[in-house]
Amino acid sequence: MNSKIEQLVNNVEKVIIGKRDVIVKIVCAMLAGGHVLIEDVPGVGKTLLAQTLAKSVSGSFGRIQFTPDLMPSDVVGYTMIDRDGNSEYRAGAAMCNFLLADEINRTSPKVQSALLEAMEELQISVDGVTHKLPEPFMTLATQNPIETYGTYHLPEAQLDRFLMRLSIGYPDRSAEKSMLEKMPQSIEISPVMTLDEVIELRNAANSIQVSDQVKTYILAIVAATRNCQEIKLGASPRATIALYRAAQSMALINSRDYATPDDVKYTASAVLSHRIILAAGQSAFLNSEEVVNKILDETIIPV
Repeated sequence: MNSKIEQLVNNVEKVIIGKRDVIVKIVCAMLAGGHVLIEDVPGVGKTLLAQTLAKSVSGSFGRIQFTPDLMPSDVVGYTMIDRDGNSEYRAGAAMCNFLLADEINRTSPKVQSALLEAMEELQISVDGVTHKLPEPFMTLATQNPIETYGTYHLPEAQLDRFLMRLSIGYPDRSAEKSMLEKMPQSIEISPVMTLDEVIELRNAANSIQVSDQVKTYILAIVAATRNCQEIKLGASPRATIALYRAAQSMALINSRDYATPDDVKYTASAVLSHRIILAAGQSAFLNSEEVVNKILDETIIPV
């Protein structure tokens, strides 16, 4: 693993114990310039993970608790008129490097859509004036997949904006014992990377070489999601680009200047599973991750 990236992963793992795989994928999404949807039950460390990542790279952190009465201006900001009649922009929670959108499915579609421009264009528009977001910018959104009372289902168009969907899951017993002994609240996290270094690593990831064989492999996986009888809606071209970028970032994490099929396989489930819709009554699988894994098993790797 790249020494600088490994230092970052180890720093986050001081607090998020026993979840190295999840941390690596979130760092991968960060280097690919993408956003992450963390879908899990309460209390497994979703908020703490986002805070620790921001601290580790010296980034500004913004957190907003999504509730049914939230207004779009709380997210993107608003324009205020002072006594002299001059307009002044007051920044919302999104004006930061790392935005934690907590329980994103608990707010109205109007507020959810306020995030779309920020996530896609890295800018926000208020009263006809465009404001650039700081670089880098990353949204980490959370939602509880179990509780549906008082929630608003995220539309497919918004799900498609997230590079990855991840689940932290419960820790194993040894990791949970370590939590009791260390108590994350008492651990001081120091930055191990600067924002300029994050931008440099992003540029390096964009320069990773991807051979025609690996491109063919990516296209074959995405095409399989569109032709599978157990899938009603296959992955979009945006998913193809996302898988390509994720493979480049994984290659950088693994200290290579070229991507391999293993980089694609490692990230494919997190990149594709939330972008497909299973066909009702035709799938023998419990969830979309299992369908993607089946496609990976059946797709031939080009030589």
